[in-house]
Amino acid sequence: MQEQKRRDFIKQTAAWLGALAAPTVLPARVIARAGRILPSEKIVMGCIGVGWQGTDNMLNFLSEPDVRIVAVCDLDRNHAENARTLVNKKYDNNDCAVYHDFRELLARPDIDAVSLGLPDHWHAIPVIEAAEAGKDCYGEKPFAHSLREGRAMVDALQRHGRVWQTGSWQRSLERFRFACELVYNGCIGRVNHVQVGLPAGYSDFAGTFGRDRVTPPPAELDYDFWVGPAPYSPYIESRTHKNWRWHLDFGGGQLTDWIGHHGDIAHWGLGLDYTGPIEIEGFGDYPSHPVYNTATRYRISTRYANGVHMTIAGGHKDIRSGTKWIGEDGWVWVDRGGIDSHPKSLLNYHFGSNDRRLYRSPGHCRNFLDCVRSRGLTITPAEVAHRSATPGHLGQIAMLLGRKLYFDPEKEVILNDPTANAMLGNSLRSPWSL
Repeated sequence: MQEQKRRDFIKQTAAWLGALAAPTVLPARVIARAGRILPSEKIVMGCIGVGWQGTDNMLNFLSEPDVRIVAVCDLDRNHAENARTLVNKKYDNNDCAVYHDFRELLARPDIDAVSLGLPDHWHAIPVIEAAEAGKDCYGEKPFAHSLREGRAMVDALQRHGRVWQTGSWQRSLERFRFACELVYNGCIGRVNHVQVGLPAGYSDFAGTFGRDRVTPPPAELDYDFWVGPAPYSPYIESRTHKNWRWHLDFGGGQLTDWIGHHGDIAHWGLGLDYTGPIEIEGFGDYPSHPVYNTATRYRISTRYANGVHMTIAGGHKDIRSGTKWIGEDGWVWVDRGGIDSHPKSLLNYHFGSNDRRLYRSPGHCRNFLDCVRSRGLTITPAEVAHRSATPGHLGQIAMLLGRKLYFDPEKEVILNDPTANAMLGNSLRSPWSL
Protein backbone atom coordinates (compact mmCIF):
# COMPACT_ATOMS: atom_id res chain seq x y z
CA MET A 1 0.00 0.00 0.00
CA GLN A 2 2.78 2.43 0.94
CA GLU A 3 4.86 1.55 -2.14
CA GLN A 4 1.87 2.21 -4.39
CA LYS A 5 1.33 5.52 -2.59
CA ARG A 6 4.96 6.52 -3.21
CA ARG A 7 4.65 5.73 -6.92
CA ASP A 8 1.41 7.72 -7.15
CA PHE A 9 2.98 10.62 -5.28
CA ILE A 10 5.96 10.72 -7.65
CA LYS A 11 3.69 10.60 -10.69
CA GLN A 12 1.42 13.34 -9.32
CA THR A 13 4.39 15.53 -8.48
CA ALA A 14 5.90 15.07 -11.95
CA ALA A 15 2.57 15.89 -13.60
CA TRP A 16 2.14 18.97 -11.43
CA LEU A 17 5.64 20.26 -12.24
CA GLY A 18 5.15 19.55 -15.92
CA ALA A 19 1.99 21.64 -15.96
CA LEU A 20 3.74 24.77 -14.68
CA ALA A 21 3.87 27.53 -17.24
CA ALA A 22 7.42 28.89 -16.94
CA PRO A 23 9.77 26.76 -19.09
CA THR A 24 13.13 27.94 -17.73
CA VAL A 25 12.58 29.38 -14.22
CA LEU A 26 10.88 27.41 -11.46
CA PRO A 27 8.28 29.42 -9.49
CA ALA A 28 8.93 30.43 -5.90
CA ARG A 29 6.71 27.66 -4.51
CA VAL A 30 8.85 24.94 -6.08
CA ILE A 31 12.07 26.58 -4.91
CA ALA A 32 10.62 26.86 -1.41
CA ARG A 33 9.55 23.22 -1.28
CA ALA A 34 13.10 22.20 -2.16
CA GLY A 35 14.40 23.96 0.95
CA ARG A 36 12.98 26.78 3.01
CA ILE A 37 9.75 28.60 2.26
CA LEU A 38 10.56 32.09 1.07
CA PRO A 39 9.59 35.03 3.31
CA SER A 40 7.13 36.27 0.70
CA GLU A 41 5.43 32.87 0.47
CA LYS A 42 2.46 31.70 2.49
CA ILE A 43 2.70 28.36 4.26
CA VAL A 44 0.13 26.11 2.61
CA MET A 45 -1.62 23.83 5.08
CA GLY A 46 -4.13 21.00 5.23
CA CYS A 47 -6.06 19.93 8.33
CA ILE A 48 -6.63 16.24 9.08
CA GLY A 49 -9.25 15.56 11.75
CA VAL A 50 -11.47 18.61 12.17
CA GLY A 51 -13.76 17.66 15.00
CA TRP A 52 -13.35 19.25 18.42
CA GLN A 53 -9.65 19.98 18.99
CA GLY A 54 -8.85 19.80 15.30
CA THR A 55 -11.22 22.67 14.54
CA ASP A 56 -9.76 24.78 17.35
CA ASN A 57 -6.28 24.26 15.94
CA MET A 58 -7.48 25.03 12.43
CA LEU A 59 -8.99 28.33 13.61
CA ASN A 60 -5.69 29.24 15.25
CA PHE A 61 -3.84 28.68 11.99
CA LEU A 62 -6.51 30.56 10.04
CA SER A 63 -5.72 33.62 12.17
CA GLU A 64 -2.07 33.62 11.11
CA PRO A 65 -1.44 36.00 8.19
CA ASP A 66 1.21 33.87 6.49
CA VAL A 67 -0.88 30.68 6.34
CA ARG A 68 -3.20 29.49 3.59
CA ILE A 69 -5.39 26.48 4.43
CA VAL A 70 -6.44 24.74 1.21
CA ALA A 71 -7.84 21.39 2.34
CA VAL A 72 -9.58 19.62 5.24
CA CYS A 73 -10.11 15.93 5.90
CA ASP A 74 -12.41 14.03 8.26
CA LEU A 75 -14.20 10.68 8.38
CA ASP A 76 -17.32 12.45 9.63
CA ARG A 77 -18.93 14.30 6.74
CA ASN A 78 -20.53 16.85 9.07
CA HIS A 79 -17.16 17.74 10.62
CA ALA A 80 -15.56 18.08 7.21
CA GLU A 81 -18.30 20.31 5.80
CA ASN A 82 -18.29 22.53 8.87
CA ALA A 83 -14.52 22.99 8.58
CA ARG A 84 -14.79 23.69 4.87
CA THR A 85 -17.39 26.38 5.57
CA LEU A 86 -15.15 28.06 8.15
CA VAL A 87 -12.17 28.09 5.79
CA ASN A 88 -14.16 29.42 2.85
CA LYS A 89 -15.73 32.12 5.03
CA LYS A 90 -12.28 33.24 6.13
CA TYR A 91 -11.04 33.60 2.54
CA ASP A 92 -14.40 34.64 1.05
CA ASN A 93 -14.32 31.93 -1.62
CA ASN A 94 -15.26 28.27 -2.20
CA ASP A 95 -11.77 26.93 -2.80
CA CYS A 96 -11.26 24.67 0.24
CA ALA A 97 -11.04 21.01 -0.81
CA VAL A 98 -12.61 18.25 1.30
CA TYR A 99 -11.04 14.79 1.62
CA HIS A 100 -12.29 11.61 3.21
CA ASP A 101 -8.98 9.72 3.13
CA PHE A 102 -5.99 11.50 4.70
CA ARG A 103 -3.66 9.86 2.16
CA GLU A 104 -5.27 11.82 -0.66
CA LEU A 105 -4.62 15.10 1.13
CA LEU A 106 -1.01 14.11 1.86
CA ALA A 107 -0.44 13.34 -1.84
CA ARG A 108 -0.91 17.02 -2.75
CA PRO A 109 2.54 18.47 -3.54
CA ASP A 110 1.41 22.06 -2.88
CA ILE A 111 0.82 21.42 0.84
CA ASP A 112 3.74 22.29 3.11
CA ALA A 113 2.35 21.33 6.50
CA VAL A 114 -0.58 19.59 8.14
CA SER A 115 -2.44 20.06 11.40
CA LEU A 116 -3.64 16.75 12.86
CA GLY A 117 -6.47 16.53 15.41
CA LEU A 118 -7.14 12.80 15.65
CA PRO A 119 -7.95 10.22 18.36
CA ASP A 120 -4.88 8.71 20.00
CA HIS A 121 -5.10 5.43 18.07
CA TRP A 122 -4.85 7.41 14.83
CA HIS A 123 -1.74 9.42 15.73
CA ALA A 124 1.05 7.22 14.38
CA ILE A 125 0.08 6.15 10.86
CA PRO A 126 -0.91 9.58 9.44
CA VAL A 127 2.18 11.24 10.98
CA ILE A 128 4.54 8.65 9.53
CA GLU A 129 2.91 8.96 6.11
CA ALA A 130 2.96 12.77 6.36
CA ALA A 131 6.69 12.65 7.07
CA GLU A 132 7.23 10.37 4.08
CA ALA A 133 5.24 12.80 1.92
CA GLY A 134 7.44 15.71 3.00
CA LYS A 135 4.95 17.50 5.25
CA ASP A 136 5.75 19.28 8.49
CA CYS A 137 3.29 18.41 11.26
CA TYR A 138 1.44 20.00 14.14
CA GLY A 139 -0.16 17.19 16.19
CA GLU A 140 -1.88 16.63 19.48
CA LYS A 141 -0.79 15.21 22.80
CA PRO A 142 -0.31 12.56 23.94
CA PHE A 143 2.29 12.10 21.24
CA ALA A 144 1.23 8.50 20.54
CA HIS A 145 -1.12 5.76 21.68
CA SER A 146 1.76 3.52 22.73
CA LEU A 147 5.46 3.90 23.40
CA ARG A 148 6.52 1.91 20.33
CA GLU A 149 4.24 3.90 18.07
CA GLY A 150 5.81 7.05 19.51
CA ARG A 151 9.32 5.83 18.73
CA ALA A 152 8.27 4.98 15.15
CA MET A 153 6.87 8.49 14.75
CA VAL A 154 10.05 10.14 16.07
CA ASP A 155 12.21 8.05 13.78
CA ALA A 156 10.10 8.87 10.70
CA LEU A 157 10.05 12.61 11.40
CA GLN A 158 13.81 12.67 11.94
CA ARG A 159 14.56 10.45 8.95
CA HIS A 160 12.66 12.76 6.61
CA GLY A 161 13.80 16.01 8.23
CA ARG A 162 10.32 17.21 9.17
CA VAL A 163 9.36 19.88 11.68
CA TRP A 164 7.04 18.71 14.47
CA GLN A 165 5.09 20.64 17.08
CA THR A 166 3.05 18.95 19.83
CA GLY A 167 -0.10 20.52 21.24
CA SER A 168 1.56 20.74 24.69
CA TRP A 169 0.91 24.47 24.54
CA GLN A 170 1.64 25.19 28.21
CA ARG A 171 5.31 25.58 27.25
CA SER A 172 4.36 28.62 25.21
CA LEU A 173 2.91 30.45 28.26
CA GLU A 174 5.00 32.81 30.39
CA ARG A 175 3.78 31.39 33.72
CA PHE A 176 4.92 27.85 32.99
CA ARG A 177 8.26 28.92 31.55
CA PHE A 178 8.97 31.15 34.58
CA ALA A 179 8.19 28.30 36.99
CA CYS A 180 10.43 25.93 35.07
CA GLU A 181 13.26 28.46 34.96
CA LEU A 182 13.11 28.86 38.75
CA VAL A 183 13.54 25.10 39.13
CA TYR A 184 16.05 24.80 36.31
CA ASN A 185 18.30 27.45 37.88
CA GLY A 186 18.32 25.81 41.30
CA CYS A 187 16.22 28.44 43.08
CA ILE A 188 14.68 25.72 45.29
CA GLY A 189 17.87 23.71 45.61
CA ARG A 190 18.18 20.11 44.60
CA VAL A 191 14.78 18.67 43.64
CA ASN A 192 13.92 15.35 45.25
CA HIS A 193 10.24 14.99 44.46
CA VAL A 194 7.77 16.23 41.86
CA GLN A 195 3.99 16.00 42.12
CA VAL A 196 1.98 15.93 38.90
CA GLY A 197 -1.74 16.35 39.54
CA LEU A 198 -4.05 15.37 36.70
CA PRO A 199 -7.85 15.12 36.36
CA ALA A 200 -9.77 11.99 37.34
CA GLY A 201 -12.99 10.27 36.35
CA TYR A 202 -14.80 10.52 33.02
CA SER A 203 -16.00 13.78 31.51
CA ASP A 204 -18.95 13.79 29.13
CA PHE A 205 -17.28 15.94 26.51
CA ALA A 206 -19.71 14.88 23.77
CA GLY A 207 -22.93 14.90 25.77
CA THR A 208 -23.48 11.24 24.89
CA PHE A 209 -23.18 9.49 28.27
CA GLY A 210 -25.86 6.83 28.57
CA ARG A 211 -26.13 6.22 24.83
CA ASP A 212 -24.50 2.85 25.33
CA ARG A 213 -26.48 0.55 23.02
CA VAL A 214 -24.97 -0.98 19.91
CA THR A 215 -26.58 0.73 16.92
CA PRO A 216 -25.79 1.18 13.24
CA PRO A 217 -23.29 4.03 12.80
CA PRO A 218 -24.71 7.30 11.45
CA ALA A 219 -24.60 7.75 7.70
CA GLU A 220 -22.18 10.68 7.95
CA LEU A 221 -19.48 8.65 9.76
CA ASP A 222 -17.21 6.05 8.14
CA TYR A 223 -17.03 4.00 11.32
CA ASP A 224 -14.89 1.12 10.04
CA PHE A 225 -12.24 3.61 8.86
CA TRP A 226 -12.58 5.48 12.17
CA VAL A 227 -11.77 2.29 14.13
CA GLY A 228 -8.86 1.83 11.71
CA PRO A 229 -5.86 0.09 13.31
CA ALA A 230 -7.63 -0.52 16.66
CA PRO A 231 -9.41 -3.81 17.46
CA TYR A 232 -12.87 -3.71 15.91
CA SER A 233 -15.88 -3.29 18.15
CA PRO A 234 -19.48 -2.46 17.19
CA TYR A 235 -20.54 1.16 17.00
CA ILE A 236 -21.70 2.76 20.25
CA GLU A 237 -22.36 6.49 20.14
CA SER A 238 -20.93 7.26 23.58
CA ARG A 239 -17.58 5.70 22.59
CA THR A 240 -16.75 7.75 19.50
CA HIS A 241 -16.45 11.52 19.17
CA LYS A 242 -14.67 13.18 22.11
CA ASN A 243 -15.47 10.33 24.52
CA TRP A 244 -13.27 7.77 22.73
CA ARG A 245 -10.54 8.67 25.27
CA TRP A 246 -12.24 6.61 28.00
CA HIS A 247 -11.62 3.33 26.11
CA LEU A 248 -8.14 1.77 26.09
CA ASP A 249 -8.37 0.71 22.45
CA PHE A 250 -8.60 4.37 21.42
CA GLY A 251 -7.09 6.42 24.28
CA GLY A 252 -5.76 6.17 27.81
CA GLY A 253 -8.17 8.11 30.00
CA GLN A 254 -7.30 11.25 31.90
CA LEU A 255 -3.80 9.88 32.51
CA THR A 256 -2.57 9.95 28.92
CA ASP A 257 -4.90 12.81 28.00
CA TRP A 258 -3.04 15.09 30.44
CA ILE A 259 0.44 13.64 30.88
CA GLY A 260 1.52 15.69 27.85
CA HIS A 261 0.59 18.85 29.77
CA HIS A 262 1.59 18.74 33.45
CA GLY A 263 3.97 15.78 33.05
CA ASP A 264 5.60 17.61 30.15
CA ILE A 265 6.10 20.69 32.32
CA ALA A 266 7.64 18.55 35.09
CA HIS A 267 10.24 17.23 32.64
CA TRP A 268 10.97 20.71 31.30
CA GLY A 269 11.77 22.16 34.71
CA LEU A 270 13.94 19.18 35.64
CA GLY A 271 15.90 19.13 32.39
CA LEU A 272 14.68 15.58 31.67
CA ASP A 273 13.34 16.20 28.16
CA TYR A 274 15.37 13.39 26.59
CA THR A 275 15.07 10.54 29.03
CA GLY A 276 12.52 8.66 31.13
CA PRO A 277 11.99 6.94 34.47
CA ILE A 278 13.84 3.79 35.46
CA GLU A 279 11.28 2.48 37.98
CA ILE A 280 7.48 2.68 37.78
CA GLU A 281 4.69 1.36 39.97
CA GLY A 282 1.10 2.36 40.55
CA PHE A 283 -2.50 1.43 41.09
CA GLY A 284 -5.69 2.54 39.42
CA ASP A 285 -9.42 2.06 39.79
CA TYR A 286 -10.77 0.46 36.62
CA PRO A 287 -14.51 0.39 37.28
CA SER A 288 -16.98 -1.91 35.61
CA HIS A 289 -18.71 0.12 32.91
CA PRO A 290 -20.67 -0.99 29.83
CA VAL A 291 -18.51 1.11 27.48
CA TYR A 292 -15.43 2.61 29.19
CA ASN A 293 -12.44 0.84 30.73
CA THR A 294 -9.78 3.47 31.56
CA ALA A 295 -8.83 4.27 35.15
CA THR A 296 -11.02 6.82 36.91
CA ARG A 297 -8.65 7.23 39.88
CA TYR A 298 -4.94 6.50 39.79
CA ARG A 299 -1.59 7.03 41.48
CA ILE A 300 1.77 6.31 39.86
CA SER A 301 5.22 6.55 41.44
CA THR A 302 8.34 6.80 39.28
CA ARG A 303 12.05 7.19 39.91
CA TYR A 304 14.62 8.67 37.52
CA ALA A 305 18.31 7.83 37.24
CA ASN A 306 19.27 11.12 38.94
CA GLY A 307 17.29 10.10 42.02
CA VAL A 308 14.24 12.34 41.46
CA HIS A 309 10.90 10.76 42.36
CA MET A 310 7.75 11.78 40.51
CA THR A 311 4.20 11.10 41.68
CA ILE A 312 1.49 11.27 39.01
CA ALA A 313 -2.04 11.17 40.37
CA GLY A 314 -5.66 11.84 39.57
CA GLY A 315 -8.44 11.75 42.14
CA HIS A 316 -6.19 12.02 45.23
CA LYS A 317 -6.67 15.06 47.47
CA ASP A 318 -3.04 15.21 48.58
CA ILE A 319 -1.85 15.91 45.00
CA ARG A 320 -2.85 19.34 43.75
CA SER A 321 -3.70 19.88 40.10
CA GLY A 322 -0.69 21.09 38.14
CA THR A 323 3.04 20.56 38.63
CA LYS A 324 4.85 20.99 41.95
CA TRP A 325 8.62 20.62 42.28
CA ILE A 326 9.80 20.10 45.87
CA GLY A 327 13.44 20.94 46.56
CA GLU A 328 15.77 21.15 49.52
CA ASP A 329 15.26 24.92 49.82
CA GLY A 330 11.58 25.31 48.90
CA TRP A 331 8.99 24.46 46.28
CA VAL A 332 7.35 25.83 43.13
CA TRP A 333 3.84 25.00 41.93
CA VAL A 334 2.22 26.02 38.65
CA ASP A 335 -1.10 25.32 36.99
CA ARG A 336 -3.29 27.02 34.42
CA GLY A 337 -4.97 28.92 37.23
CA GLY A 338 -1.90 30.29 38.97
CA ILE A 339 1.61 29.97 40.33
CA ASP A 340 2.90 29.74 43.90
CA SER A 341 6.15 29.08 45.71
CA HIS A 342 7.92 28.81 49.02
CA PRO A 343 9.51 31.13 49.79
CA LYS A 344 7.06 33.62 48.25
CA SER A 345 9.92 35.87 47.24
CA LEU A 346 10.68 33.53 44.36
CA LEU A 347 7.62 34.86 42.55
CA ASN A 348 9.47 38.19 42.17
CA TYR A 349 12.78 36.65 41.15
CA HIS A 350 14.66 38.50 38.42
CA PHE A 351 16.95 36.35 36.32
CA GLY A 352 20.47 37.61 35.84
CA SER A 353 22.98 37.26 33.04
CA ASN A 354 24.40 34.08 34.58
CA ASP A 355 21.03 32.33 34.83
CA ARG A 356 20.06 29.80 32.23
CA ARG A 357 16.94 30.65 30.28
CA LEU A 358 14.54 28.26 28.58
CA TYR A 359 13.10 28.37 25.05
CA ARG A 360 10.81 31.39 24.64
CA SER A 361 7.90 30.85 22.27
CA PRO A 362 5.95 33.68 20.60
CA GLY A 363 2.82 31.49 20.68
CA HIS A 364 2.38 27.79 20.06
CA CYS A 365 1.08 27.87 16.50
CA ARG A 366 3.30 30.84 15.67
CA ASN A 367 6.34 28.95 16.94
CA PHE A 368 5.50 26.02 14.66
CA LEU A 369 5.16 28.27 11.62
CA ASP A 370 8.42 30.08 12.37
CA CYS A 371 10.18 26.70 12.55
CA VAL A 372 8.60 25.56 9.28
CA ARG A 373 10.43 28.50 7.75
CA SER A 374 13.69 28.25 9.68
CA ARG A 375 13.80 24.40 9.88
CA GLY A 376 14.66 24.76 13.57
CA LEU A 377 13.33 22.76 16.54
CA THR A 378 9.97 23.80 17.94
CA ILE A 379 9.39 24.27 21.65
CA THR A 380 7.78 20.78 21.82
CA PRO A 381 9.63 18.67 19.22
CA ALA A 382 8.96 14.99 18.58
CA GLU A 383 11.56 13.42 20.85
CA VAL A 384 10.57 15.67 23.76
CA ALA A 385 6.87 14.90 23.26
CA HIS A 386 7.60 11.19 23.10
CA ARG A 387 9.54 11.35 26.38
CA SER A 388 6.82 13.44 28.02
CA ALA A 389 4.26 10.72 27.26
CA THR A 390 6.53 7.88 28.42
CA PRO A 391 5.60 8.01 32.16
CA GLY A 392 1.94 7.78 31.14
CA HIS A 393 2.47 4.74 28.94
CA LEU A 394 4.56 2.98 31.57
CA GLY A 395 2.23 3.94 34.39
CA GLN A 396 -0.73 2.51 32.52
CA ILE A 397 1.06 -0.82 32.05
CA ALA A 398 2.15 -0.94 35.70
CA MET A 399 -1.42 -0.33 36.86
CA LEU A 400 -2.94 -2.89 34.51
CA LEU A 401 -0.46 -5.56 35.59
CA GLY A 402 -0.34 -4.54 39.24
CA ARG A 403 3.43 -4.75 39.60
CA LYS A 404 6.56 -2.65 39.63
CA LEU A 405 8.39 -2.17 36.35
CA TYR A 406 12.04 -1.49 35.60
CA PHE A 407 12.68 0.52 32.45
CA ASP A 408 15.77 1.23 30.38
CA PRO A 409 15.12 4.74 28.97
CA GLU A 410 17.99 4.48 26.48
CA LYS A 411 16.90 1.19 24.88
CA GLU A 412 13.23 1.84 25.73
CA VAL A 413 12.54 -1.65 27.00
CA ILE A 414 11.00 -2.98 30.21
CA LEU A 415 13.54 -5.22 31.89
CA ASN A 416 12.96 -8.84 32.94
CA ASP A 417 9.22 -8.75 32.24
CA PRO A 418 8.29 -10.06 28.76
CA THR A 419 4.56 -9.56 29.34
CA ALA A 420 4.97 -5.90 30.29
CA ASN A 421 7.49 -5.31 27.52
CA ALA A 422 5.04 -6.65 24.94
CA MET A 423 2.50 -4.06 26.12
CA LEU A 424 4.75 -1.22 24.95
CA GLY A 425 3.18 -1.67 21.52
CA ASN A 426 -0.20 -2.53 20.07
CA SER A 427 -1.14 -5.05 17.40
CA LEU A 428 -2.67 -3.14 14.51
CA ARG A 429 -5.78 -4.35 12.71
CA SER A 430 -5.22 -5.35 9.10
CA PRO A 431 -4.56 -3.80 6.64
CA TRP A 432 -2.96 -1.08 8.74
CA SER A 433 0.71 -1.19 9.74
CA LEU A 434 3.46 1.22 10.78
